[in-house]
Amino acid sequence: MAIPLFDPRQIPVDAVDVHLPAVGQAELKADALVRRFAMPPAWSAELPGDHSAAAGKVLRRAAVLVPIVVGSDPSVLLTQRTSHLRSHPGQIAFPGGRIDPQDRDEADAALREAWEEVGLDRRFVTVLGNLPVYATGSAYSVTPVVALVQPGFSLSPNSGEVAEAFQVPLSHFTNPANHRWHSTDWEQRRRQWLSMPYWDTSADAEPVERYVWGVTAGILRNFYRFLIA
Repeated sequence: MAIPLFDPRQIPVDAVDVHLPAVGQAELKADALVRRFAMPPAWSAELPGDHSAAAGKVLRRAAVLVPIVVGSDPSVLLTQRTSHLRSHPGQIAFPGGRIDPQDRDEADAALREAWEEVGLDRRFVTVLGNLPVYATGSAYSVTPVVALVQPGFSLSPNSGEVAEAFQVPLSHFTNPANHRWHSTDWEQRRRQWLSMPYWDTSADAEPVERYVWGVTAGILRNFYRFLIA
């Protein structure tokens, strides 16, 4: 779903899902998330990814960690990729990457990548389960691994890959009033994607717009559907 060489902020908003219900705050707590993954509902992913862009390509296996930081107001730990990377430069993403031969499974790969990218020690992480795979236009089949992160961790972002690591309240992403649909013509196809921008006022400086869109927003949309099912 990521579309290179243009500014997604300049694409008009087609619709906002204000008609859909938000996930209740109680359902975002750690114990509720544990129960949901232990007894998952019958559901299917709304957004399987950009299979049309990946058509004819051999999809490489990858995994990302969807880290939910435990607290009174649970948050999602995200990264902003450095601007010099060849793939999705400057975009907001989950920690993650390709699954290597030495990785035991998707969760092991996601935890390894989180350590390599931001220094998140797996001792603070409890894996809950996986969301359905998500195909990217860059020919990856991505497994999102959802996990709880206990407070007390420290981060040391790898400056070669990560410009910044930050947190956004989980409630922002599980309220469809923050889900904005866009579409544009690109490479002779009509493409549609989501954005979920968040204005971060946690710093002492001016508010910062965390423009979450594309693959990251698609995975978060599926997570919302999983929680509301």
